[in-house]
Amino acid sequence: MLPRQKSGAVVCPSCGRLVSVSEPKCPYCGRVRPGMFGFLGFFQKIGRDAAFPSIAMGLCAALYGFSLLFDPSGIGSGGMLSFLSPSGAALLAFGASGAWPTFGQGHWWTLLSAGWLHGSLLHLVFNMMWLRDLGPEVANLYGASRMIVIYTVASVTGFAASSAMGYLLPGVPFVGGAVVTVGASAAIFGLLGALVAYSRRGGSRNLGKQAWTWAIGLFVVGLIMPRVDNWAHLGGFIGGFLASKFLDPLKEERADHTVMALVCLLATVGSIVLSLWMSRSL
Repeated sequence: MLPRQKSGAVVCPSCGRLVSVSEPKCPYCGRVRPGMFGFLGFFQKIGRDAAFPSIAMGLCAALYGFSLLFDPSGIGSGGMLSFLSPSGAALLAFGASGAWPTFGQGHWWTLLSAGWLHGSLLHLVFNMMWLRDLGPEVANLYGASRMIVIYTVASVTGFAASSAMGYLLPGVPFVGGAVVTVGASAAIFGLLGALVAYSRRGGSRNLGKQAWTWAIGLFVVGLIMPRVDNWAHLGGFIGGFLASKFLDPLKEERADHTVMALVCLLATVGSIVLSLWMSRSL
């Protein structure tokens, strides 16, 4: 059972004043249920201790392995970019996004699930290297919970942009979006957007210049290399930047940020489960 505080005082997550854990509304700022029904301390501990980048890397690797096992006969073994690539059927079953799943099939929840899937071994390794480097830095600046929210929002906005452009401009080189798309790179661009937002809010020019250099460099590489979803990258960067401005990094992380992070994680897991369930009827 979850540890629950039934008596005593807690610090209101909104105004920082001491209030009773059972108070229905903070008498100072008006926040409803400042003690979060006694689970405030539990949520705060999760927010401090969460090692999200490591968890995300492990989950991405596990889903990549499961997608290979789902359809072994369809595993790609071509050049370096497609070496050990899951079949299209496997990726769609686990929740690939893009114009076809989102608009053709009406599977809008794939905007959440697609960021945890990868199209080849090189695709997975490249994205996990960036997540390993950027994830702890963003978590250190924003807090573990706000980083999860930023990561999730960026992934959704990235795949929403790619799916929309794939639907509106199908097959147009460099301008059209993707018919089917996966990968953590939309969320990774969101982390770069978070670093840019922090530099503008906190005055760290060097951090902002470095984040811009990485973002522009990766975007240019995406224009050169085939099969790179540049709309997902752009949408992810914008989504991460806007989410970071909303989650002010110069203010203390609150317990409700952890609640938001848990909702994001549960929704993401639910999207993958729903994709697998829906694939049974196809």
